[in-house]
Amino acid sequence: MPTLDAAQRLAAEVLKVASEDALIDILNEACSRLGCAWFALSHHIDFLAAPEKGLRVHNYPEDWARWFDEQRLGICDPVHRASRRRAAGFLWHDMQTFSRPRANDEAILARARRHGIHDGLTIPTHVPGDAHGSVSFAWQKGTYATPEALMFAQTIGSFVFEAARQLAGLVPANDEPRLTDRQIECLLWAARGKSDSVIAQILDLRTDTVSEHLRNARARYSARSRVSLAIRALFDGTICFSDVAGG
Repeated sequence: MPTLDAAQRLAAEVLKVASEDALIDILNEACSRLGCAWFALSHHIDFLAAPEKGLRVHNYPEDWARWFDEQRLGICDPVHRASRRRAAGFLWHDMQTFSRPRANDEAILARARRHGIHDGLTIPTHVPGDAHGSVSFAWQKGTYATPEALMFAQTIGSFVFEAARQLAGLVPANDEPRLTDRQIECLLWAARGKSDSVIAQILDLRTDTVSEHLRNARARYSARSRVSLAIRALFDGTICFSDVAGG
């Protein structure tokens, strides 16, 4: 049964996991508790084009996984798209209430059903600097994801994904900020479309000083332009969209 006590015990085991095989054992036990057949934790990327760019651990049918990759669905799969609109987990049969469907979504879901994948739930994971990711559990025909299953999966999902990141060596050893506070201030105003001279007036600095701050910020990111600098800083969480829009 997917009880919270069982979920908390599994979460504690995940915190001590030392190998991918041990993590898979925990995920298999989670499937047993949930009454489902499959699990998948993955970054939402094109694994056929760049498998080294993310992590993926799953027990989905190989024919389904192969077709999924051949169709380049890592980014545009309907479940993956829906997960980018949520901070908490969701049941697949509810996702059309908050994620607008696209023309080919039903064909993708129908193909999944032909491989035996009929329902599921997904826990989103959003880590600054990483591609979006998620942990999913999926059910065969005649069985369904339930709110109780969602609560169970939510309890362990983030711990499972973080453990996989640790095991894959994707967690940076040094998480110090890339930019100084003043560089971030200049970058935010630059991202809002302000010139160096206008930023200098706003921050009561010399124009040359603003230019130097932005030049040094670009150097830290190996960015050739203000646009690429802003994109990279948004990507790793140094600045956020609401900061830029709020100016």
